Amino acid sequence: MFGFLGPNGAGKTTTVKILLGLVSSTSGEARIFGKPAGDAEARRRVGYLPENFRFHDWLTGTALLEFHARLAGLAAGERRVRIPRVLELVGLSGRGNDRIRGYSKGMTQRIGLAQAIIHEPDLVLLDEPTSALDPVGRREVRDLIRSLKARGMTVFLNSHLLSEIEMVCDRVAIVDGGRVVRSGQLSDLIGGVAELAVTVDRVDAELLELLASRGEITRVRDCTVTVGVDDLEVAPVVADAVVRAGYRLYGLVPSRQSLEDVFVSLVEPTSDR
Repeated sequence: MFGFLGPNGAGKTTTVKILLGLVSSTSGEARIFGKPAGDAEARRRVGYLPENFRFHDWLTGTALLEFHARLAGLAAGERRVRIPRVLELVGLSGRGNDRIRGYSKGMTQRIGLAQAIIHEPDLVLLDEPTSALDPVGRREVRDLIRSLKARGMTVFLNSHLLSEIEMVCDRVAIVDGGRVVRSGQLSDLIGGVAELAVTVDRVDAELLELLASRGEITRVRDCTVTVGVDDLEVAPVVADAVVRAGYRLYGLVPSRQSLEDVFVSLVEPTSDR
């Protein structure tokens, strides 16, 4: 599961279209499975769900999948077996004979995913697959995306929703202004600086001096002081020192930086470009 993350206008969708050969790059080189982007042989191994897709809504779900399966070159026998199987996989078993115009947003997103995987591709490119859905729909689509990974497909998830990326992806690239500004294992990106949020009865110069000796003070808000530390194992030592100094300790919350923290630190504030 590879997450391609960036603000609106960063170049995410353009990159996906370059990879698929739908638009040409002005410079550089893009390859899929060792083939130049847009190569017909490579594209046969790719499934694609664009962000703003439109289907012929007078078709039934089964008819739509029949159409796309034929475009993918599947024989009639394969189509008869695979279409019901894919409908079941995406949670539309029993709804294949309904017209798409009667589908909810979540169901439409599911039939879109179904057409992207009907030919059992090795790579699935999903462009903002949950952006138009409510929280329940997002969870359903997330579970479906995880099932694709379990079936051995590589999923390239293009999104500006940090929570979606953080919940499902193994690797992440953050793009801004058409350039990748950070990439790597998700665990490596968000496993950096540890913090302790220390809540006490009062904050004074003596407390700040004490906490500064244990790490770097990053925030002071009301009676909570946040301290960046090298290792969360120092938490009991800090708690003991605060109590021994005569302060009432109401809370000590350890945490590590989130993907949002990393994202905000890397992306320029003007995202509407």
